[in-house]
Amino acid sequence: MTSDSSASPARQALACAVARTTIAPEAKEEHEVLRRLARNLEPGAHEVPDETYLQVLCQVRRKRWISRLLDKTRRSGRIWISREEIEEAVSGITDPQAGDQELERALAPVAESRLRGYASTPRAVFETVQADLVDTGRVLSPDQTDLLLMAIAVAFGLPEGDPFLETARREEARRQQTASKIEQTARQKRDKEEAQLREWEESLVPFAEVPRLLRCSQREALRWIAENRLPVARKVRESGGRERWEFDPAALVALRGKLGEWRKDNGRGAEAGGPKTAPDMGRKVANSVIARVAALDRYAAHFRTARALNRQITLVTGPTNSGKSYTALNALAQAESGLALAPLRLLAHEFREALASRGVEASLSTGEERIVVPGSKHLAATVEMCPFYSPVDVAVIDEAQMLFDTDRGAAWTAAIMGAPARHLYVLGAPDCIPMVRRIAELCGDPLDEISLERKSPLRAASHPVRLADLGAGDALIAFSRREVLDLRAALLQHGKRVAVVYGALSPEVRRAEAQRFNDGEADILVATDAIGMGLNLSIKRVVFAALKKYDGRQTRDLTVQEVKQIGGRAGRFGKHETGVVAVLAGAGSPTFIRRQLEADPEQPDDLRPYVQPDADIVKAVAAEIGSQSLYGVLSRIHRAVLRKDDPNYRLSDMEQAFAIASALEGVEGLDLTTRWSYAMCPVDDRDNGIRRLVGWAADHAAGRRVLPPGTGRLPPSERAGREELERAEKRHKRLVAWRWLALRFPEIYPDREEAEDTTRRLNDWIESVLRQQSRTRRSSRF
Repeated sequence: MTSDSSASPARQALACAVARTTIAPEAKEEHEVLRRLARNLEPGAHEVPDETYLQVLCQVRRKRWISRLLDKTRRSGRIWISREEIEEAVSGITDPQAGDQELERALAPVAESRLRGYASTPRAVFETVQADLVDTGRVLSPDQTDLLLMAIAVAFGLPEGDPFLETARREEARRQQTASKIEQTARQKRDKEEAQLREWEESLVPFAEVPRLLRCSQREALRWIAENRLPVARKVRESGGRERWEFDPAALVALRGKLGEWRKDNGRGAEAGGPKTAPDMGRKVANSVIARVAALDRYAAHFRTARALNRQITLVTGPTNSGKSYTALNALAQAESGLALAPLRLLAHEFREALASRGVEASLSTGEERIVVPGSKHLAATVEMCPFYSPVDVAVIDEAQMLFDTDRGAAWTAAIMGAPARHLYVLGAPDCIPMVRRIAELCGDPLDEISLERKSPLRAASHPVRLADLGAGDALIAFSRREVLDLRAALLQHGKRVAVVYGALSPEVRRAEAQRFNDGEADILVATDAIGMGLNLSIKRVVFAALKKYDGRQTRDLTVQEVKQIGGRAGRFGKHETGVVAVLAGAGSPTFIRRQLEADPEQPDDLRPYVQPDADIVKAVAAEIGSQSLYGVLSRIHRAVLRKDDPNYRLSDMEQAFAIASALEGVEGLDLTTRWSYAMCPVDDRDNGIRRLVGWAADHAAGRRVLPPGTGRLPPSERAGREELERAEKRHKRLVAWRWLALRFPEIYPDREEAEDTTRRLNDWIESVLRQQSRTRRSSRF
């Protein structure tokens, strides 16, 4: 606290004493506080007024009161009461001798007012407080639930026996019982599926047993395997590189009746000198047949519409700001019908706007949003929403380097292989060239390549940049939300105007922040590598605040592609003719930046594209193994259908889909396709997303409406801190998941307008918080 020059010497002395926070530890009495105050009085100040003395004594005891109230509320089970409420309560206490009763009396009106501020109805308050607690990883016990309901009843003046209280208690008890039953049932079903899979694996036999089981010669067995007539259940790589083939004995015995027909087919084919007829497998069984049904070991054939077209693929590569999108969008706009696929909802909107600027109205399809333009033959969509059955003249797929992403790469594989376009434009960084060539080869599609150069030069700075020297047009890059907000706070201390962009922000907020930067309302943009894809940014200089990042598995140096993709955002044709890439002082060497910018594209170790099943594949495999367990189907695909050493493809990381499928095993009444939709829903498990999703699925199975998540209590934006901001970001993610499901199950998730209004309110509030360019320092009060 700073002293006020107009205040009396005694007042200044008190200000200094309070600022030192050395007054009155717990054991000190009033006369000790007075003695310490007197020691700090300036000449001419002879006494401390009694009123001031009592104010100071209350001030120095507030820490003790806050600790006592925190302890009492937690011990009593009132875990929803926040420290902020307690601080507000004790700030009004004027009796330095206040005991527990006085503290509770001071807290009561503050806590009641806070509860009423959450929502307009007791039920909405109850649900919002529970959601807030889940944000921090806490769940109410039955006793704590009763306490919360009683507190809400007092806050709203509900009479004893109010119907809401009894209904809420019953619903909460039912919810907890349902959740417990779901977990128990899921565990039992998972164990059963695992046991069945182990039993099947243990039943497999080596090739030496095949002639005996089929009653054929070894030579015939080998020929029929080569002709893909006999299903190989599993191929196991042994030490030394040898491969052991294993067979399902039941599947082999079931094929005995086909042997005569196969022998005749072979004879006719040999005599005629022509091709053999396609084998009739009879009842399809075992894993090699499942693989053919799943099409995961010949994935390109799964996309029948694309394979029926005479597709031409044009690969357009180049660094950032080389005009890749401009080239492809011109071709798309001139086509009679077309499709533009983007990696993000934000970019799908930008593609739609780019087509509109060229005189073409396009519909929109993303995971949580649909805009239908009647009569339009063009569609802008996210990659995961690629339509595979309606042929178009031209399709554009952006950011093809995402093929190497373990989580989302399979979506790019599917889009490039399956986009039903007569002419397909694939756009990406030069790194993607060998992978796209491989995919074109697997599809049998001709490929031509266009290589573009940057429109403006890009150079590495020779010296590090100090934080205080950052100026207008600079973008400072960090690799976590926390680092972005720390750097923002530091720049605000230097008097800079700052915009921020990071992954947890909604596309709407990211776009608004980018616009503030472009319009000059913010001097500096602090961002994560979220700016690497999309966002129309006018950056003069990119400055890396770190040259290492944690990628979910390890902390490593930035790759050549990352430095080029992010650093390439510097320079804007027609505005910033030369882009500069630098490093923040203390974060690393400028030599590293220069070396990465000058390096050739890194050659990938593995050119097998990622694949994963879709709804059709899941249903087909389920029919083959005779199971309606999504967990069982995915387990069979993961463990037996697509081998790790498959020469053409590799299975994408489906860890979250497995986790959701596993948790959904305990939900009765949902068919396989519905379960698969839930498994694909975008949730954040760090926010208890899977647990919440299973709760929604349980309501779905019971035919109950699932209400959209609310905003919770949003404090005035100028008073919001990081905790409130993070909470709002989590709620936005929940709304994304809810809206995603609402497009697929509108009868169960009917309140889309309410969800969209809530989303807009959250976006507006988050953007308002980020616009706060300075915060009023709270001064200590006497």
